[in-house]
Amino acid sequence: MARVDAGAVPVAELWRGGVLESTHLGHAVICDAKGIVAQWGNPQAVIFPRSSCKMIQALPLIETGAADARGLSEAHLALACASHQGADLHVEMAGRWITDLGLSESDLRCGAHEPLDHEERDRLIQAGKSPCQLHNNCSGKHSGFLTVTQHLRAGPEYVEIDHPLQRAIRAATEEVTDETIAGWGVDGCSAPNFAMSLAGLAGAMAKFATAREGQGARQDAMARLARAMATYPELVAGEGRACTELMRAMGGKVAIKTGAEAVFVAILPEKGLGIALKVLDGNSRASEAAITALLVRLGVLEAGHPATVKRLHPVQTNWRGIETGEVRLAEGFGAGL
Repeated sequence: MARVDAGAVPVAELWRGGVLESTHLGHAVICDAKGIVAQWGNPQAVIFPRSSCKMIQALPLIETGAADARGLSEAHLALACASHQGADLHVEMAGRWITDLGLSESDLRCGAHEPLDHEERDRLIQAGKSPCQLHNNCSGKHSGFLTVTQHLRAGPEYVEIDHPLQRAIRAATEEVTDETIAGWGVDGCSAPNFAMSLAGLAGAMAKFATAREGQGARQDAMARLARAMATYPELVAGEGRACTELMRAMGGKVAIKTGAEAVFVAILPEKGLGIALKVLDGNSRASEAAITALLVRLGVLEAGHPATVKRLHPVQTNWRGIETGEVRLAEGFGAGL
């Protein structure tokens, strides 16, 4: 494994007035069940996957039997993998989930932040209310964490590194990536986030892509989570977000997930492929352009779809609406597919 900046290549560029203004460096890896099939940059670069690995973190929710014991729906599984907007549908669903467990918002350990959804943000302001932990973009994941914790009859501090839930997530992470974790850090929602190589993350996504129900507990869990994400894109992110709009554009055939600091993954069941990419400077305009380009070149996303055009070569405008520049893919990125 290598430092995240080792061997990085240009992924996307910002052009203004016909002059190159900025370059985004990064890495991308595509894997099938046997290993790497395409790469740009260094597949051994070590990253924190951040929220892109939520489907891995959700594996114990199904594998322990907790999801079925509580009668969770496919929509619940999608929300468990979400980095949502904190819109009414997200907050209401997470709230009902917690209530059905006989718990309250205070049992969550994700912290509160202002919702990303403008309607919900304005409603709170007009009502003179403060956001709660249900508005946290990770409240669905933490609702899943609490479900497992309750099922295991474990202690309430489920984000602690030595908690049975986190030990189960660490074990699942090492198994699906086929590597020992390179370290761990605390994520924005207070849960541990395990460092891994891009190749390990892409390989894990390939396992999700090739998983089939009826082939054991692990494959059952993987197949169910990938299907849930693709079926309920509005729960995974929200209106206007890349994950939601691109999954809708692909008609529920592909599951994709972003993570903070410009990480993106994709699960392509019909092609048996997994993708993982990381942009070094953490800029999402570059990671969104990169994942969109790879999905188009793999033939699962239409080049002319509005969700594609919005991200593949987005035009930059100023506050007066005047075009000032555009984001372009770096020459050679995605070539060879």
